[in-house]
Amino acid sequence: MQYLLIIIGFGLLIFGANYLVDGAVGVAKRFKVSDLVIGLTIVAFGTSAPELVVNLFAAFDPLTTDIALTNIIGSNQINVFIILGTTALVFPIKSQLSSRKFDIPLSLAAPLLLLLPIIFRNEVSRMDGVLLLVIFSFFMFVIVRKSLKTRMTDDSPSEGKLLKTRVYILMVIGGLILLVAGGKIIVDSAVTIAESLGISQSVIGLTIVALGTSLPELATSVVAAFKKNSDIALGNVIGSNIYNFFLILGISATIQPLRAYHNIIIDLVMVALSCFLVLVFVMTNKKHEIKRWEGGLLVSIYLAYLFWMIANLN
Repeated sequence: MQYLLIIIGFGLLIFGANYLVDGAVGVAKRFKVSDLVIGLTIVAFGTSAPELVVNLFAAFDPLTTDIALTNIIGSNQINVFIILGTTALVFPIKSQLSSRKFDIPLSLAAPLLLLLPIIFRNEVSRMDGVLLLVIFSFFMFVIVRKSLKTRMTDDSPSEGKLLKTRVYILMVIGGLILLVAGGKIIVDSAVTIAESLGISQSVIGLTIVALGTSLPELATSVVAAFKKNSDIALGNVIGSNIYNFFLILGISATIQPLRAYHNIIIDLVMVALSCFLVLVFVMTNKKHEIKRWEGGLLVSIYLAYLFWMIANLN
């Protein structure tokens, strides 16, 4: 029954995130906000909304803070190793100059920055959470500032007919309700399964919960690859990783200090490795892209890591 509830919870998260993004984009277009700003803020936040909701429920309960940490760390591992890897297998992933110079290095810095409080204090404190939020605010300032400079040249008409503003607002509210319901169901069910099987919450969070909350990124990236817009996949995944670490983990730690769990250092190193490999891939060829064989390498590394993690459950 708990497994069925988790599937239901994932479904609610996906539909909720979809309604939230569509509604928010509609409201933004109604107020003539540029598509670029929408993509870098509302849509990026929308694909990270499942992680946020799951983490809020986990962070408010001191007994489930392992899930708050592992959900983010596991999601970022899956985003790069599995989602980017699979997408590159479908179609090579191109990168933009801004991603190579700013976004990817920042996503690489995030897990390395988190290692410091883990090593020295064995937890992510409230002050650490505030610091993460400050860095995220700076990131958003830089992105929005650059985006607004391009607004004058972004005069393309909106695709399709816009609905009434109140319809978009109802979509946002409905999306939030579905997200809250799905997040609550997933956290409660994951804890129950972990306890019944004698498996730690950290393993459940790194695998089942993390995979489920990464489904919006997976769907977006694979569809983009099939449409040969694979550069969107890189921005979607890297942007989501930045939101996850700096915004969502920052909020979670501010609510409740997050204690380190067993093997967290190895897990953070794996996140850093994934971002480092992406940076190497896009910087070492003339087309600045992730090739198919490199995508296969990313998937293979994660599968080997997953087998190692399962073998060391005890």
